[in-house]
Amino acid sequence: MKRTKITVAVSGLNNMDSPGPGIPVIRGIRESNVFDARIVGLAYENLEPGAYMHELVDKTYRVPYPGEGSEQLLERIRYINNKEQINVLIPNFDSELFAFVKAADILRSIGIETFLPTLSQLDERHKANLPAFGKKYGLMVPFSKNITDASEIEKLKDDFDYPLVVKGKFYDAYIANNKEQASMYFNRISAKWGLPVVIQEFIQGTEVNVVALGDGKGNTVGAVPMRKQYITDKGKAWGGITLNDHTLMELTHQLIRKTEWRGGMELEIIRTADKKLYMIEINPRLPAWVYLAVGAGQNLPEALLKLALNMPVAPFTEYAVGKLFIRYSYDMIRDLPAFEKLSTQGEL
Repeated sequence: MKRTKITVAVSGLNNMDSPGPGIPVIRGIRESNVFDARIVGLAYENLEPGAYMHELVDKTYRVPYPGEGSEQLLERIRYINNKEQINVLIPNFDSELFAFVKAADILRSIGIETFLPTLSQLDERHKANLPAFGKKYGLMVPFSKNITDASEIEKLKDDFDYPLVVKGKFYDAYIANNKEQASMYFNRISAKWGLPVVIQEFIQGTEVNVVALGDGKGNTVGAVPMRKQYITDKGKAWGGITLNDHTLMELTHQLIRKTEWRGGMELEIIRTADKKLYMIEINPRLPAWVYLAVGAGQNLPEALLKLALNMPVAPFTEYAVGKLFIRYSYDMIRDLPAFEKLSTQGEL
């Protein structure tokens, strides 16, 4: 079968100790039987490893952080599109989704398709809004509270027992065993990600995760559950295994049906000793471990491209159980001029 030639712009190229989803997404696209894709990388930093993985990324452009202003980011995308004629853009960071969702119509007017959650979907599943989300959709979620000042930490003992979890509004989560640690983590997270900082009840149990893709009409295009086998000190999965878990799958299907979720998502869930499932986080994009789903038989990045291009997509009905992913470090050797070119010209 002849594959369709397209150009896909992908962010999240920071394939380091806290990896972005960009490289795993690209690997899925590269393995597509439907698309012959030219990959344009969007890098926020000069040392994002994906920018130098030339076997996966054809061309990389530096882009400004969304925090520097949505218009600056959009103007840079216009410039890149004039040179590359992008068909689909796949943003992979929580912190950039708001800007790209708001700009979806503008992007479409210049020929760039996306397939992202709606603004209301982004907002209601936000960590700061998770209790209300759980109540609305019948999910068990940990008790949580948003704080905006370190002075509020002293009063946490009125609502929480230690340990508790201190979370950033986009990324990072730390378990605090006392108020001193809670204060330290509050300062660290607020300096990096801003306010509010989310304080969440600590739930004892086993963490399980699901990567899924919704078509925006209530249908689940694909879903694969996983249990982390090895976890870094940042809480990131460095190894995991696919599970045969009908309860997790049913929960995922129900959530996508009720929310009519549009795009990729990752569910982070704690299963307690008495088999209760607590939703601790919902990430509104494909996760960094999405390549495990590809290896298990569900090429979700390819399916996401089909949805973005309004092509018919047959839902995946099965996946291989007992598939492992094991992440590893790899030293690339590149010449200084490559770094200098990305740093000074903003292109590589």
